[in-house]
Amino acid sequence: MRLLGVRHHGPGSARAVRAALDQYDPQVVLVEGPPEADAVVDIAADEGLRPPVALLAHATDEPARSAFWPFAEFSPEWVAIRWALKRGVPVRFIDLPASNSLATRGDWADAGPDEPAGAAPGEDAGPAHAGPAHAGTGDAETEDPVRIDPIAVLAEAAGYDDPERWWEDAVEHRGGAADGGDALAAFEAVAEAMEELRERYGDGGHPRDAVREAHMRLRLREARRAYDRTAVVCGAWHVPALAARTTVAADRASLKGLPKVKAEVTWVPWTHRRLSRDSGYGAGIDSPGWYRHLFGCEDRPVERWMTRVAGLLRAEDRQVSSAHVIEAVRLAETLAAMRGRPLAGLGETTDAVRAVMCEGSDVPLELIRERLVVGDEMGEVPDSAPAVPLARDLARQQRALRLKPEAADRELDLDLRKDTDAGRSRLLHRLRLLGVEWGAPTRSRTAGTGTFRETWRLSWEPELTVRVAEAGVWGTTVESAATAKAEDAAVTAVTLAEVTGLAEWCLLAGLPDALPTVMRVLADRAALDADVLQLAEALPALVRSVRYGDVRETDSGALREVAEGVAVRVCVGLPSACAGLDEDGAAGARPHLDAVHTAVGLLTRAGDELRERWAGTLHALAERYGGITGLIRGRAARLLLDDGLLDAERAARLMGLALSPGTEPRVAAAWVDGFLSGGGMLLLHDERLLGLVDAWLSSVPAEAFTDVLPLVRRTFAGFESGVRRGVGELVRRGTGTAGGSATAPGAAVGFGAGLDLARADAVLPTLRLLLGIAAPVPEGTAAPAPALAGAAAAATTHDDAGGPV
Repeated sequence: MRLLGVRHHGPGSARAVRAALDQYDPQVVLVEGPPEADAVVDIAADEGLRPPVALLAHATDEPARSAFWPFAEFSPEWVAIRWALKRGVPVRFIDLPASNSLATRGDWADAGPDEPAGAAPGEDAGPAHAGPAHAGTGDAETEDPVRIDPIAVLAEAAGYDDPERWWEDAVEHRGGAADGGDALAAFEAVAEAMEELRERYGDGGHPRDAVREAHMRLRLREARRAYDRTAVVCGAWHVPALAARTTVAADRASLKGLPKVKAEVTWVPWTHRRLSRDSGYGAGIDSPGWYRHLFGCEDRPVERWMTRVAGLLRAEDRQVSSAHVIEAVRLAETLAAMRGRPLAGLGETTDAVRAVMCEGSDVPLELIRERLVVGDEMGEVPDSAPAVPLARDLARQQRALRLKPEAADRELDLDLRKDTDAGRSRLLHRLRLLGVEWGAPTRSRTAGTGTFRETWRLSWEPELTVRVAEAGVWGTTVESAATAKAEDAAVTAVTLAEVTGLAEWCLLAGLPDALPTVMRVLADRAALDADVLQLAEALPALVRSVRYGDVRETDSGALREVAEGVAVRVCVGLPSACAGLDEDGAAGARPHLDAVHTAVGLLTRAGDELRERWAGTLHALAERYGGITGLIRGRAARLLLDDGLLDAERAARLMGLALSPGTEPRVAAAWVDGFLSGGGMLLLHDERLLGLVDAWLSSVPAEAFTDVLPLVRRTFAGFESGVRRGVGELVRRGTGTAGGSATAPGAAVGFGAGLDLARADAVLPTLRLLLGIAAPVPEGTAAPAPALAGAAAAATTHDDAGGPV
């Protein structure tokens, strides 16, 4: 028997395992993993199963109870599996069954993130590195167990402050591990080191390991009875426990009473990016792309790495020559020698790339890290792997629509007039309805987009496989599952807005069979809902649904009837609903007012009765002074003015009334906020409105100005910088102000009455220095006010609003 203790996802361990197996030539290979995977391990021999991949185990009745066991090309377990299958050697998994670990998930409070029981839905499972995660040191006799990282402890003992650097120096950069004898000797040395650690730290702060190791020993005994030569590939931390002498009865007693669930196991694609996350089986693999490079390079890894970096930078239009590559290699090797390392590691190559190829900038390094150090590699799984019917239907549609899952984020622009793009849109919307967030709608970077275009940001994460399995309870195809989910969501919806959102979703996703149920619930809720603001919140989604129905050639006549009915109820009830609202309530109602205005504009045409009714509602809101806050009245007036339903003369009259001296300053400020929010071009083109605002703001009493200032500042902060500057310039010149000229005749520009010339003289030396005035002012001679004012005006800066600072 040979116990090959490894570091999970370590390319050095993977090479050593391959060499050790070649020498030992076992009759059976045992691998750390769920025994349920024995049924699907033969699929690993299929060339269509391309790593990174993972074993996915989930509870049959509750797919959310799931765990992953990922494998990369450089994982020792993967190398052992492929070695055995290639030679016809049986492969068995010996870890605690997934049926037990999934049933007990969360029951063991001490289970770390590297354990299946502690994993959240879709989390990784299995120990990270050579054993438990969470670096730390401590004594096994302390009251609270200390979770240790064996690699960190060994690195500290060797005088290293970085466990990763020690591992690279001790294992990854040692070429002797490729030799069979050296490989076996290395495993014996690792086993001896782990035995010392287990004697000192016990279970390392993970009592649950005892249960897992008891099951491993039972499986190991079974294999040794059937075969003469047995090889075990497991985390190095477990080697002393597997070599310990225990009784069968004791191990079976440790497993007695464990809860069980029915579990299924299959292969799923994995990604390098997911391996780099600091959780679970892939914990701490910060540079899977670098590890893959080390594992695949037979010789000159630094030179080949620098060549890849240069190719990436050239593709990004950066000037990188062969001389850059040569100098970067030399610098990396020099840094390694200075730091006492056997070979340049990732740290040395990164420092060399930064200095030589990136000219000291860290910006290109982030690109190198994303594309090469981590990488966008995504595995593939053949059709022969078991899968739920919904997953198979999804894969079929992905192939038909040429929409391949990719790990890297990418933007997808769709033209809904094309059949393929329309099918892609329907698929993505259906998946979102099922909770499979493969794509998210986003704004397009290109101009000219309309209802016939959609833009999606796609990124496939391995956890989405679990979401597909969960969604399988709704149906066997994506369309049937989305239809059933939409019908159930409509019946169980709490608010009217949720139902209208579902109606829109059904049209976007092309689910005509779900629309009757959704429409029935929508009509009932709309007829019974007495909250006008909820109706206003629901109306925009309804109108969008009508428009999308027209674009996608879907019958939305019934939907239009419901939308028009809701719009009429909003027109009738909105003035009363807005009466008596406080400031917070008005702030919450304003977005609904804007949204309803836009929705009515989309739903109707000029001259339609509904549009005329809505205009009457806005007039009622704008002119009803009792009980309706200034924010709502001002916003209604602005909407009428923008649509040409209110002339400038009447708008000035409404503003004059709202800003009259008898109006409380905060109410007047709220009216201004509602009227001017969204754009201040009105003030540039209508001097009367600007004069009214200026006169009102100038007349605000000092004791109320502090309360008014935040509202006014928020209003003007929403203007574009050019508009703010223009308004400030008009005010400075006195144009449009109620008082005419802002500056009295003969007064110094920028100064008020009563200028103290003696005190002003103190600034003259500094002004001369700043402005480069050579002629000194004779001592004792006071500069005339116009000269001082001119100098001050020349030196004055202006803020965005055009006012002097």
